[in-house]
Amino acid sequence: MDDQTWYLRTSKLALALAIIRSTPADTSSREYTEHLAKVVSEQESTWRSKVQVLEAEVLQLRHKLLLSRMCAEVFKSGDPTSQLQAQEPGSSENTLSQLEDSGCDLSNEERSEPSEMPQHFVESCTPTPFLPLPIVKRHGATVENPLFSHMQFLQRLLELKNLTESGSLKTDLSHFENDFSTVSDSVFQLLDGLITFYRKPKFPFSSFWADAVDTLAGLISDCHLSNHILKKCSKKLEEFEKTLLQVILRSNHLNRFQVQHFVSQSLVTLGSCSLLRKSIISLLLSEVNSFTDVLATINQVQASYVTRYENIFSLFWVLEQLLQKETKEGNTSSVVHDDQEIKKFLQKHDENISQLSDAFPLFTLYLWRLGILLNSVRNG
Repeated sequence: MDDQTWYLRTSKLALALAIIRSTPADTSSREYTEHLAKVVSEQESTWRSKVQVLEAEVLQLRHKLLLSRMCAEVFKSGDPTSQLQAQEPGSSENTLSQLEDSGCDLSNEERSEPSEMPQHFVESCTPTPFLPLPIVKRHGATVENPLFSHMQFLQRLLELKNLTESGSLKTDLSHFENDFSTVSDSVFQLLDGLITFYRKPKFPFSSFWADAVDTLAGLISDCHLSNHILKKCSKKLEEFEKTLLQVILRSNHLNRFQVQHFVSQSLVTLGSCSLLRKSIISLLLSEVNSFTDVLATINQVQASYVTRYENIFSLFWVLEQLLQKETKEGNTSSVVHDDQEIKKFLQKHDENISQLSDAFPLFTLYLWRLGILLNSVRNG
């Protein structure tokens, strides 16, 4: 017996003796042990909650510090007011409204006039050692929506990076890459929240969730941020994509078409990022190929397949949107090259249409349209 095992057994024996000696006279040792275990468990739960609150506060402070340092770098060589006014009027209005507002509140009442430079933003961008960039809590920052601070930080970060990539505020922020773990941590938590929501989406849907997916796609499209995000969050992103797919396929309640439209649009938004498009197309085609094989074995849609048959058309719509975007952007080789699901679809395309056209004419029509798009992408 090694020393570690001996000390462990000795400690357990000492604990058992201590419990027996301290057990009240009107209570059995078993009952007293269960009572102590419950007390310890409750204390552990309390401390765990406190740790989570402290971790959230630390991450929020990291948000403020990173934004402050980046602002100081952007505006250190001149007056930020005059530089922003030199931009295009439309661009300036959009930038100011989104930086003044978190991007989560779409109310026109809270937007500043485009001709006015928000005073707190000018002050916050003054290059001081510690810049006051508070995460302003609005009506969305509630216990029910703990993701608000992450969304606000990520949207402000995107706006700031957009400012630095064009015009008189053009700045190289690549030396902040060592601090981008803060961004990855927020994206990870945002993905966690998105997965939780989309597993049981509540109708009507808040625009917050659509904005969150759009922000996510924008972050991963950024060449400086994408590597950091994908390194930490690739598995979470894959889980999120699969969650969206399953929500579409399994939806069978009365208002499912509203749900499907909302979730399908989220997949299209996510696929607007070229780095994610290939995996989404492959995932959806895998489901189409699988269901095509099922239909090839039956003569009509059986009761057990009715919901899946109806829902599959939402996948066709998403695939058409993504493939059209791929063709338009001219990134065809990135999608088609060595993708097994695309190869399987095209190899059996004509055979499937011929075999299924009589029993499932609408389904084969969509197969035909999808085949044209995939061949266009492959030959583009």
